[in-house]
Amino acid sequence: MFSESISKEKDIYVISVIGEDRVGIVSEVTGFLFERGVNIIDIEQTVIHSQFTMVLLIHPLRPGFRLNQLRVGLNSLSRRLEMKITVTPLHEFKGMRLAETKRPYVLTILGTDRPGVVTSLSSMFARHHCNIERIKMIARGELLAMEMSVDLRQAHFPHLSRDISEVAKQIGMDIVAQPEHLFKKRKKVIVFDMDSTIVDGEIIDEMAKVAGVGDKVAAITEKGMRGEVDFKRSLRARVSLLKGLRIKSLESIVRTLKFTKGSEELVAALAEMGFKVALISGGFTYFTDLLKKRLGFDYAFGNELEIRNGKLTGKVRGKIIDARRKAEIMDEICRKEGVTRDEVVAVGDGSNDRIMVANAGLGIAFNAKEILKKVADGAITRDHMKGVLYCLGITELDLRKKTE
Repeated sequence: MFSESISKEKDIYVISVIGEDRVGIVSEVTGFLFERGVNIIDIEQTVIHSQFTMVLLIHPLRPGFRLNQLRVGLNSLSRRLEMKITVTPLHEFKGMRLAETKRPYVLTILGTDRPGVVTSLSSMFARHHCNIERIKMIARGELLAMEMSVDLRQAHFPHLSRDISEVAKQIGMDIVAQPEHLFKKRKKVIVFDMDSTIVDGEIIDEMAKVAGVGDKVAAITEKGMRGEVDFKRSLRARVSLLKGLRIKSLESIVRTLKFTKGSEELVAALAEMGFKVALISGGFTYFTDLLKKRLGFDYAFGNELEIRNGKLTGKVRGKIIDARRKAEIMDEICRKEGVTRDEVVAVGDGSNDRIMVANAGLGIAFNAKEILKKVADGAITRDHMKGVLYCLGITELDLRKKTE
């Protein structure tokens, strides 16, 4: 490994530069090192509220290198730049971790601002011997959004993930955790479930109320959402109870259809930013087709109800969209759009979304059942739908620029 060979080298040094930010610091320091025949192996630089910090890992290329001569030159440079500059042999430098040795994750924390959020998370990470490397606020106001970069080091992720979920409940925040390489992978396609995700509630339950079998259908729906009943069998059982329902009766459901808070705005924002947005539902094409037109989805898939003489026959036509079929449709969209799964976000709420959510580059459990939370990268509650944007690295400033 590169990192192992570097750690054994004796002529590797760490330079740190700290002070008030101004234009030209990076140019001055790196130019100084180049003139003295020094190669930069690794570099990391940040500015936080005008405080400049840079750490460089260097290796001298010229024979006859003298550390004292480099220190003298750096001291002169530090006085001229009014910065604190130090140089330390790598073997004496405590806490240095090369990029190759890290397990970087990015956490997006969403919710209402309150005391103790950072304290609770940092204490939990300390118990797992993880190192927080950066914390950044990306939105304030009605919804607070914060980004936290963490080196997991040797932490056992299943145990860590469980504790992240526990802390999220304690502090009343939503947390989505992604490997840094997937977080940085630009997402191009976003797929949503319909019922209890884009739409507030289960449409089939509303259909059942109109048909006078509301309680019977709702009980089957709930079991299916928890994964206690096979979806295909569950759907056929519920649709059979709707036999005789007039298609015209569905118009009243359409008129009273409620969208989840923020879902309309989210879909519009994603489309404006160039994402391909899809609706993949275990519900019915009567409603998915309507939502495609109303909200501007690029794709919409649902199950087709069999209709004769303007009434439901109690049967479903064609292949039922269950959990496996949802994942297949997602893959079909990937092929059509020329993207990989890593470039896809999947958002759902129940057992029928679990394969789709697990396979996507970013899988979000929205106001979801426990069965889905176990395979998702994180959970978002019903009031934080807008948080999907922040999980993509989009900030409040980015959103404001879009509306200007």
